[in-house]
Amino acid sequence: MRIPDKLLSLALATFILFLSPVLTLADSPVDPLPSWNESQTKSAIIEFVSKVTRKGSPDFVEQGQRIATFDNDGTLWAEQPMYFQLFYALDQVRKMAPEHPEWKNQEPFASILNGDTSKVIASGKEGLMKIIAATHANMTTEEFASAVAQWLKTARHPKYDKPYNELVYQPMLELLDYLRANGFQTYIVSGGGVDFIRVFAEETYGIPPNQVVGSSLKARYEVRDGKPVVIKLPEINLIDDKEGKPVGIHQHIGQRPIFVAGNSDGDYQMLEWATSGSGPRFGVLVHHTDAKREWAYDRKSHIGQLHRGLDDAGKHSWHVIDMKNDWNRVFSFDKSSTTSNQATGLSQLR
Repeated sequence: MRIPDKLLSLALATFILFLSPVLTLADSPVDPLPSWNESQTKSAIIEFVSKVTRKGSPDFVEQGQRIATFDNDGTLWAEQPMYFQLFYALDQVRKMAPEHPEWKNQEPFASILNGDTSKVIASGKEGLMKIIAATHANMTTEEFASAVAQWLKTARHPKYDKPYNELVYQPMLELLDYLRANGFQTYIVSGGGVDFIRVFAEETYGIPPNQVVGSSLKARYEVRDGKPVVIKLPEINLIDDKEGKPVGIHQHIGQRPIFVAGNSDGDYQMLEWATSGSGPRFGVLVHHTDAKREWAYDRKSHIGQLHRGLDDAGKHSWHVIDMKNDWNRVFSFDKSSTTSNQATGLSQLR
């Protein structure tokens, strides 16, 4: 039986009508950075990733050379009103205090127990080293990791009343995912303790422990109670800050990153070294300008001071993220997000 032409036409039109939304959705580009407002920095990131991953591009970079390094405090998660690792150390001092009655008369422990945080910070490097020695050393690496993991489960940030590992910047999580989707290896390079960050880096950022570079104590192998262990010693091995960051990258990674992100003058040398290499390079600084959703600070801050980096960003062609204007969402729990425009797809041709 022959189907009338009008019926065939109607069936075809109906098919196309129902199929067209699917085609539109399939062909519609996906914004890889939805928590970023449309800005020069966002466009520059996408353009850089496109040119270094597109085969045939004069700036194409082989996948094994696509190394990206990120500072942690103030770049991937918040750092105010003081570094989160210091919050951990102070809490550990309070927890350990019953076993150390002598601390009531010893600084900086007495100030910690009296709640005088400003005096603790004023104790400087010498005071900090005493705190680190008491709370980070003379234990196995497993014991330390367990203590940090337990603290992260129970401790709450004083401003947001949320676990510290929820104070992570949603736009930077998207950037990490975007880079990895395009063949980049992402590393943390932090002045914070490497053993501290490794406890949560994989779950929080998708970065495995072997891709974390940080400050470290010396360590010793020994057998305790018949069990081989590594013991953390109260001696500095590496301060992975300022001039120490390029050294840490060289010793741990073995090559210069082509994409590097920081937020303070402690990251200056890392950006300077990385972006001075040959071939395409990208440097970015997170500028904390949002007093409402986070904090606004830079040149005069006691934490995450950004002075030289702001002055020299233009000279080095580093991109400066204006947190207030460039990000429509700061944290995943931030309710003040807006919908950004559609941009290029998540994965470029590798």
